[in-house]
Amino acid sequence: MTKSMMKPVFWQKGNGDMMASILRQLDGAAARAAIPALADILVDVVEHGASVNFLAGFSHADAAGYWQGQLDGIDAGSRVLVVAELDGHIVGTVVVTFAPQPNGQHRAEIGKMLVHSSARRRGIGRQLLAAAETVAREAGKTLLHLDTQTGSAGEALYRATGWIEYGVMPGHSLTPDGRLEAATFFYKTI
Repeated sequence: MTKSMMKPVFWQKGNGDMMASILRQLDGAAARAAIPALADILVDVVEHGASVNFLAGFSHADAAGYWQGQLDGIDAGSRVLVVAELDGHIVGTVVVTFAPQPNGQHRAEIGKMLVHSSARRRGIGRQLLAAAETVAREAGKTLLHLDTQTGSAGEALYRATGWIEYGVMPGHSLTPDGRLEAATFFYKTI
């Protein structure tokens, strides 16, 4: 996995036409330039009910601030951002954060696995997850972990791609509409 273009992801539209998305790893400069598009995705997924740390009323400025806060890690190499592009527009994200602890140099956390509502059900999430695993493997990581809202589409994706549940925490997070929901925690050795 390099910072240049990666392998296109193809799928068939309902009318039989083939479409392709491109996965790309963004460096700090590219991530800075992409903040408006990254913010659009984050606002969209929150508006569509994804429990990804934010509540209803989350603004584009709030989302831009979140992504701005990720830039130091991207610049330092402690965090990697991979995006999926469709027709030249960013439609998905995943962040790989390397553990900073001296005794945790073998592990990384997967976060902000997001796909815009207009681009779902096309395999983009699965491809982003595979790209994140590749990024981690190439960085010498052997253990990945993540959490997701119990019962979510994300949970189904992680189970289908070989992630292993290691626990459920009731009342872990508020959904965007303010309901307390459980989170399921997963790990995967790579």
